[in-house]
Amino acid sequence: MAKSKKNLVGAWAFLIGIVLAIALGLFSDYLNSSYQQILLIILVVLGIIVGLLNISIKESSKFLLTSLVLILAAYIGQNVTLIIPQIGRILGALLVLIVPATAIVALKAIFDVAKD
Repeated sequence: MAKSKKNLVGAWAFLIGIVLAIALGLFSDYLNSSYQQILLIILVVLGIIVGLLNISIKESSKFLLTSLVLILAAYIGQNVTLIIPQIGRILGALLVLIVPATAIVALKAIFDVAKD
């Protein structure tokens, strides 16, 4: 039962992070820079929660591959979206969410490989 609660917390953290990243990307022009920094810190914390609670060792290779593709697409897309800057900001905020989660899952996978 505890595992399902952990997955539920991780799933909500991911969903809230996605919504927050989209909102931050769309409305960052209207936010004070200190509010933007607070929201970015919240995204990092949510990414850490997702990495710790939502991804099991069995799911790690699939998550790492898909997050690598998302990170590359967001990073490259950030530079390409000069026409619509909100899309670039959304992709940048998604990077802030996904990179900590990816780093934690990668560390968990490395420790799993090292213990065998």
